[in-house]
Amino acid sequence: MGLPPALLLLCLPGCLSLTGPRFVTGTTGSSLSVQCGYEEAYKEHKKYWCRGQHDTDCNMIVETQGKETEERSGRISIRDHPYDLAFTVTIRNLNAEDAGSYWCKIQTVWILDAWSRDPSFQVQVSVNPAPTTTRRTTHPATSTTFPAVIPGQNFSTNQVLNRCPGIPLSTFHFLFLIFLKLPLFLSTLGAVLCMSRRQKEPEGTQ
Repeated sequence: MGLPPALLLLCLPGCLSLTGPRFVTGTTGSSLSVQCGYEEAYKEHKKYWCRGQHDTDCNMIVETQGKETEERSGRISIRDHPYDLAFTVTIRNLNAEDAGSYWCKIQTVWILDAWSRDPSFQVQVSVNPAPTTTRRTTHPATSTTFPAVIPGQNFSTNQVLNRCPGIPLSTFHFLFLIFLKLPLFLSTLGAVLCMSRRQKEPEGTQ
């Protein structure tokens, strides 16, 4: 059985009096704003924001007080902009539990019968997790430093070896024998041979 035409006329203004976004999405930790527009006939009426699957039994969260000042209830605030014929609801510090069905509504005190409702507009709120960022650890490049050469400074064999790590220690010993000990040995050997020859020569030849 359909409703009488008179009751349909009472419901029609409430169904068409509010506009807004059907779906809004925010990110965890951020803020989300929803703006609902209304007709000029409701400029002086209170506006409110409620949550629930149906507009007839939703729970009111926050409402305006007939002024342009911001009204708050926890993390949720509402502000009316009568000159723009709109009001804005802001949810701060979003979390996963904020996702769900909400309603923009206008309080109409002049309708007192059980068949009528406050004008309403449903808004579905979705909350996405915040993106995760990965940090890359960078290590500073290492460089090999060499001791500065100071004029007049004496270097030991160990210092030379430290500066030339690719040359083995036996090579230095070999070079030391060739250039220092070998000439000394040859000169000593020559002197001994010369003395022995003089001692073997006959006395007449002297």
